[in-house]
Amino acid sequence: MARAWHFGDSVNTDQIIPGRYNVTTDPVALGQACFIELRPEFASEVRSGDVIVAGEDFGCGSSREHAVIAIQAAGIAAVVASSFARIFYRNAINRGLPVLECAEAATVPDGAELEFDLAGGRL
Repeated sequence: MARAWHFGDSVNTDQIIPGRYNVTTDPVALGQACFIELRPEFASEVRSGDVIVAGEDFGCGSSREHAVIAIQAAGIAAVVASSFARIFYRNAINRGLPVLECAEAATVPDGAELEFDLAGGRL
């Protein structure tokens, strides 16, 4: 089972990892700063295998790969959203982070326990 971390619509790459952290590519540092301004508790409370669930246009904003690296380094197993910004979606695929579009993703509450089947595309 994976625990859900719920985010709303239009979560941008600056909210995932603020620009001041783009001077490093160290995954540990990026993981520790993941969502530091939006959800300061995220890095210390996330568990390996947890899943981000979100609304529309997740990952909008700049095209930096740091956002995907930070999410992976924090231990997130997949991101499920109603829709993704195309550049984030492509960066996630390039870096091996599973991203799934699901219209109902925005209705999943924070902390919900989820089962997902990546091969079958089921949540």
